Amino acid sequence: MDPRAFDTRILAVAEDCVAGFHRRPFAAVSAACGVDEDVVVARLLAMLREGRVRRVRQTVLTTSLAQGALVAWNVPPDALDAAFDWLLAHDPFTGHIVVRRADPPTAPGAEYRLWTTLKVPTGCGSVQEHCGILARHIHARDWVAMPVAGMFTLGVGHTRRARLQPGERLPQPPRMQVPHRPQLDAADWRVLLSLKESLQPNEFVSCPWEARAAAIGMDAEEYCRIAESLDVRGVIGRFAVFLEHRGAADERTGTGHAALFHWAVPQGMEERAGAAIGSHLCMTHCYWRSGGEKAFGGAQIMGVAHAASAESLRAHKAAMDAFLASQGIPLLHTAAFLSGRAEIRPSEISPAAYKLWRDHWA
Repeated sequence: MDPRAFDTRILAVAEDCVAGFHRRPFAAVSAACGVDEDVVVARLLAMLREGRVRRVRQTVLTTSLAQGALVAWNVPPDALDAAFDWLLAHDPFTGHIVVRRADPPTAPGAEYRLWTTLKVPTGCGSVQEHCGILARHIHARDWVAMPVAGMFTLGVGHTRRARLQPGERLPQPPRMQVPHRPQLDAADWRVLLSLKESLQPNEFVSCPWEARAAAIGMDAEEYCRIAESLDVRGVIGRFAVFLEHRGAADERTGTGHAALFHWAVPQGMEERAGAAIGSHLCMTHCYWRSGGEKAFGGAQIMGVAHAASAESLRAHKAAMDAFLASQGIPLLHTAAFLSGRAEIRPSEISPAAYKLWRDHWA
């Protein structure tokens, strides 16, 4: 059998289904998808070299490690690309960078074309201060920072979602998670900052953490024990494979189009609405956010979906709108912001790195 025949089975699990920390992460993927571990390793490594996979890494829940926000930027149209390029080159604390257009074009906030995610390590200043620094460098006329009040969905799973029908949902709605700030000591941070870096090709081995431990002068058993403790404390996300969403990769996954959806519901219904939206399998992210009341028509529930076409995205959204109505949740406002140019990367979360950055750019 052609080894590539296993790719869909592997990716359907490896993108976002291996939760928590695993001493043998490729074995965890193997157990979940039913493909031998050596084949899992070989195929992921091949896809990385082919450019179909962008990175493989242990994710961490940065909402628990730093102040964060989705930030919408009002940048002059002729400065949009330059602003994108500056953020990509010079601000590692800015993660996702996406140019979007409102659908319909008359939607509240249509002038905010540049959207980013931002993390400011705890104790290193505020999101507003950071945005003020960035605004000077990217010549923004205004910005809106929207922190998380509650999280309902955080995953990727493009391979699993490629052929979803509008309206497909989880059997039970997700429970809302609220950001918290666990106390981490120096050893915790050493392991965490080591753990989150993307695996290099030579690290595609049964236990990649042994080399990571040695690199920071720590015993492998202690390293794994601390990582497991961080997992228990709600800091660890998942062991994940990230696809490259350009060119042929989009055709293979059927997820070449994306949109950020907005919903405004009556005050007091945010948690119910977020759970209803977050139960839809097309959503890779779904949050209750604050801060968008003035610029974005009162929107509190925001989430991202991926699909094969813009028409498919609209069909998914129509199904979610109808489901809200069926649950007795009035829809006060809604809009979509269709994604164009995008760069998706993890945000830096190191307090030491932040201090150096601020000294240079502030």
